Amino acid sequence: MTVIGIFLLCIWLLAFPAAIGELFIGVDKQAKKLPFRWMAGQICLWGGFQFLCVPLILTQKDFVYVTLLFTAYTGILLLLSAVAYLKRKKRPALHVVKDKGSGREKSELIAWGIFAVLLVFQLIQAVRMTYADGDDAYYVAVSSITENAGTMYRKLPYTGGTTELDARHGLAPFPIWIAFLAGISGIRTVSVAHVALPVALIAMTYGIFYLIGERLFAKRRRFLPVFLIFTELLVLFGDYSFYTMENFMIARSRQGKAALGSIVIPVLFLLLLLLLEKVQENEKISVSYWILLALSVTAACLCSTLGALLVAMLMGITAVCGAVCYRKWKLLAPTAFCCAPCVAFAVLYLML
Repeated sequence: MTVIGIFLLCIWLLAFPAAIGELFIGVDKQAKKLPFRWMAGQICLWGGFQFLCVPLILTQKDFVYVTLLFTAYTGILLLLSAVAYLKRKKRPALHVVKDKGSGREKSELIAWGIFAVLLVFQLIQAVRMTYADGDDAYYVAVSSITENAGTMYRKLPYTGGTTELDARHGLAPFPIWIAFLAGISGIRTVSVAHVALPVALIAMTYGIFYLIGERLFAKRRRFLPVFLIFTELLVLFGDYSFYTMENFMIARSRQGKAALGSIVIPVLFLLLLLLLEKVQENEKISVSYWILLALSVTAACLCSTLGALLVAMLMGITAVCGAVCYRKWKLLAPTAFCCAPCVAFAVLYLML
């Protein structure tokens, strides 16, 4: 039974997001790479989960409806991805001329080896040295109650007693997503939160930093593994405070705040960097890019209610700077549209 559960978790955390990432192949040339597809697919799933889950929480529906709707949503995305893949394969392939000087030097291969060893070390340590953080008394308890009792934010996580709807925390239902993974796989919620999620989310974080490094070192690719190694060292020795991003990434990756700081915000930096590059080169920005950007904003709201404010500020500053520097005032309208989920959930927060 445990083996089947692990297999199901691998499908939901790895295979399904990577397959759904096919829908965003048109975002950029980089979008064909597996790290981008995996990241884009997971962001798409998180954004959809936020849109589906919050209304059900506020109307005090049971958890089973979230499971049914999100499973159907995932199935539709997989079907659309299969159609997009078949259409792409029918198009004539362009002949790619290989660069004769693209062979990697021995020093670069050694650097990639060091990066791989440090990554595996971090994944092992994140599981082996897992501990019960103080916030687990609330967030992991919410996930456990949701899976076992079938209610969402209607029981006190500290005592298990019935209470009124906790709408404030219900606007950022990241623990409900963990409960969904536990329910769909049959593995205990605590095991999913403390074992499965650190492995998947930490690996995804480095995949995102790999994509960012590719853009920063496009003309000096030999420095890319060095960039990633220094990133790993910062994470390994970044636990100088209880509230650092490194601490959240390694020791508290099961919490929505960690996913916000380690995954969603770096994804937004990557997408906004891509946006400014396309504006500078006068390239066409695809519709799939704006959809992915809007879903990233929605995913930030899933992780934390504070994510709505942080993401809106980040996108607003970037849009204004891009419009002023490149005289592209049309950039403001679609960026503001992508921020609509932030505004909507912020208004709900103030009302509730």
